[in-house]
Amino acid sequence: MHTSLARRQRQRRLGDRRSRSGGGGRAVGTIAIAIPLFLFGTFVVAGLFGFVGVVAAYNYYSQGLGDPKQLLEDISFAQQTKVYDRSGQVLLASLGDVKRDVVTYDEIPPTLVDATTSIEDKTFWTNAGFDPIGIISAGIDSLRGQARGASTITQQLVRDRLLPASAFGSTYERKIKEIIQSIRLTQELPSGVAGKQAIITTYLNSNYYGNHSYGVAAAAQSYFGKPLADLDLAQMAILAGIPQSPSTYDLVANAQQTCSVPVADGAECPAADTQLVLPADSPIVQRRNYILELMKTRSVLTAGQYTLAQYDAAMQEPVILAPQKAPTWKAAQFVWQVRDQLGTILCGATSSTTCEAVDTGGYQVTTTLDWSMQQTLDKWLEAAGRVPSAKDPNALLKQLKIPTSAWGWIKGMIGYNVNNAAGGIVDARTGQVYAYGGSAGYALPAAGKKFQPQFDVLSDAFRQPGSAIKPIDYSIGIDDHTMTAATLFMDNVTNFGTKAKPYTPQQADGYERGPVRLREALQFSLNIPAIKAGFVNGLDHQFQRTQDFGLTYQSGTVPVVSMSIGTLGVHPIDMLTAYSTIANGGVRMPREMILEIRDSNGNVVWSANDPKPTGTRVISPQAAWVVTDILAGNTDKAQNPAWAQWAIYDGKTRREAAYKTGTTDNNIDVDAYGFLAPPKDPNAPQLVVGVWLGNSDNSTMYNPKAKSYEKGIISLNASAPLWSAIMTEVSKGMPFATFDASRPSGLVQAKVDAFSGMLPGPFATKTVNEWFIQGTVPTQVDDTKVPIQIDSATGDLWQDGCAGPVETVGALDLSNVQANMPASWQSDLNNWIARAKKGAGVAGGPRHTSTSYFYGAIYTTYNTTYRGSFYPFGRTWGASFAPTTTCTPPPSPSPAPLCSFDPLDPFATPCPSTEPPSPAPVP
Repeated sequence: MHTSLARRQRQRRLGDRRSRSGGGGRAVGTIAIAIPLFLFGTFVVAGLFGFVGVVAAYNYYSQGLGDPKQLLEDISFAQQTKVYDRSGQVLLASLGDVKRDVVTYDEIPPTLVDATTSIEDKTFWTNAGFDPIGIISAGIDSLRGQARGASTITQQLVRDRLLPASAFGSTYERKIKEIIQSIRLTQELPSGVAGKQAIITTYLNSNYYGNHSYGVAAAAQSYFGKPLADLDLAQMAILAGIPQSPSTYDLVANAQQTCSVPVADGAECPAADTQLVLPADSPIVQRRNYILELMKTRSVLTAGQYTLAQYDAAMQEPVILAPQKAPTWKAAQFVWQVRDQLGTILCGATSSTTCEAVDTGGYQVTTTLDWSMQQTLDKWLEAAGRVPSAKDPNALLKQLKIPTSAWGWIKGMIGYNVNNAAGGIVDARTGQVYAYGGSAGYALPAAGKKFQPQFDVLSDAFRQPGSAIKPIDYSIGIDDHTMTAATLFMDNVTNFGTKAKPYTPQQADGYERGPVRLREALQFSLNIPAIKAGFVNGLDHQFQRTQDFGLTYQSGTVPVVSMSIGTLGVHPIDMLTAYSTIANGGVRMPREMILEIRDSNGNVVWSANDPKPTGTRVISPQAAWVVTDILAGNTDKAQNPAWAQWAIYDGKTRREAAYKTGTTDNNIDVDAYGFLAPPKDPNAPQLVVGVWLGNSDNSTMYNPKAKSYEKGIISLNASAPLWSAIMTEVSKGMPFATFDASRPSGLVQAKVDAFSGMLPGPFATKTVNEWFIQGTVPTQVDDTKVPIQIDSATGDLWQDGCAGPVETVGALDLSNVQANMPASWQSDLNNWIARAKKGAGVAGGPRHTSTSYFYGAIYTTYNTTYRGSFYPFGRTWGASFAPTTTCTPPPSPSPAPLCSFDPLDPFATPCPSTEPPSPAPVP
């Protein structure tokens, strides 16, 4: 029989096209196994264990494995997993209902079977359930540094579906049981072809093919929009290559959007003509071509059906995917995140994406999502992300039921190339996600490259956070006690690079404000102090510590100077976690999306509170509160009138909230993150909201027709009002709370100079009360104002002989404020000082920027322009610089002329009499 099979295979490879039939469907002719399976299996086991004790070992490792044939017959594909909101009443999705089609062996094209066996198990039709030669070959390759698998199709099926829980043990024990069970399955099924057909059918129906598709029939529909029978050679070969690594070889994930018709340079492709095409050099296309090459010599069922030229032509065929349809789910991108987390819970992190139980286990999953909040989030994301590019903005605003009070800022983005938005709502206390929007409308049609609604910006994109990173960086320094809320930074354009490669960032408005304290630098988002704070932290230390807050970076990312102003890409959802950490007193809670999982019988199999998450302390509660107190000033008009226009109100009462915005210097990303004060009720959620605005293709949000300083969209006009709108609506009716109520012990308040942040000196003109962690209150008396003597009559420097009176005053001396900073920065500081001595508005320095008192710049919102109207500490830098001129003493009087007693000299000056006056007469 073995000789007959070998002869038949050789004949097929020579092109003999013979009909195949029998057994109620296709057959492999008279394919048979040469050596009785049991004897062959026994021989192999003997090779593994030695001849002594083979029977005992076989019986030992067979215990508890169950009847493989019965297990195969009991495999079920029909149960769906239901996903609900946190109330358990709103059905968000049914998993597995649209992407599983069970097919019989007769419905599977022979070409697809050959493609699968060629790459996964070349001896499938003849082996005893495993391939000892393949194992030896794989072992040799592994010793050569070319590790590869050696499992047969039968072993893979057994491992995934036919090993009971009792089979778990060490890796070696499990492998032995896997081999034994594979042998037993092959033995107990009908001998020859029929048994193998049953195995390959179940295998192809069970495999995960990526793109949320289980079974090869579902994959055919998902990727190509065709039934299996309509696939061509190249398409069947590429499907055969996916199961080895479904997440890596997912065709949609590897595809690029192209246009099927020619378009002019810079023009958008019509939506109807866009298509998904895999690049020819992508790994899965290369794997397809490798499979086609193997099929030339390994095909059993279709040997001789294709010519070598047809195989070669299939290798050149472009891979064009069918349009992808969104599932009809509520909160769809949240559901995909839940699916991934569910896979980790049920199958472990390494198998989360291929965990079939997620879609077929019949589970009932209660999630953390609040359906009411989700609807609010979806509404505002679509309004902000889609109205600016809509053909009829007013109609869409009405359709979304956006109040007319918000139309101004939304329509203010028209013309700025704004096409997408994303956002989320989290409870800082528990880490539970209450609402999640990875794009501005998951089910909306794509609009070219700028709006790809099914791409999840929150979790899958790396976006620059801009200035939103600053609270995290400053909190690290405050927690390390290397800086305080009163630490002085000089806001002057500085070359942080080298002379050959300068790096001279500036503030967006082109002003340099000189001496500022950390509190004001953070509240008003000044860039240069933030970068200098990064040097105080140490770039490597700061980079590492930001990851403690939950931030993840792209592989290969290294710390750079500009990271302190948010130039390193991070996932926006991780920024939401970082802000939640600050809101939660410095404790980072694990992000949770699932509350409870029940099996198909209603039994609880997993609970988020078993055990209850405890979180990880990242910074001290004192450091978290100080940063929170600073950010809370951004919703207080007395402290920050620009940002506070987006404060949170419930009726006429302002809620205490803290937030920060971010804008990248090229206007690609704008965002805002913030949170409410923690409620008194410890079981009530502390809401944290984060939003992002931008484009799916990372194009800039820019309006060439706008005024010079308004050409690029900024967070104050876009993400800040979006954040405010969402937070205002979801918090409506909640009890009011204050940040003071959550102030931890270990904080003290002290009075400091409003400009230097040091203890007030004798020449302080303005002081403020500041919060400090105990032990960090400054001890140095302000030395930025040095005593000088001036002539009060002229205001010039005093010198002896001036008219006077002399007066001792404090003169501003900033020459030593950066003594602990790199010496190379001093020349730029000296340049600023020289210009500042002439007053505010004097331009110069590396970027030709202008001196300014704090805050005093021009900034514009959608309906208001502020022109230097906010000077909380006066139009001063704390004192005047010393005068550059010295007073001039008045001239000495002319000497008196000489007197003379010469009575004959007509020009003589008579000398005054020295005689005493005559006595007055006596009356």
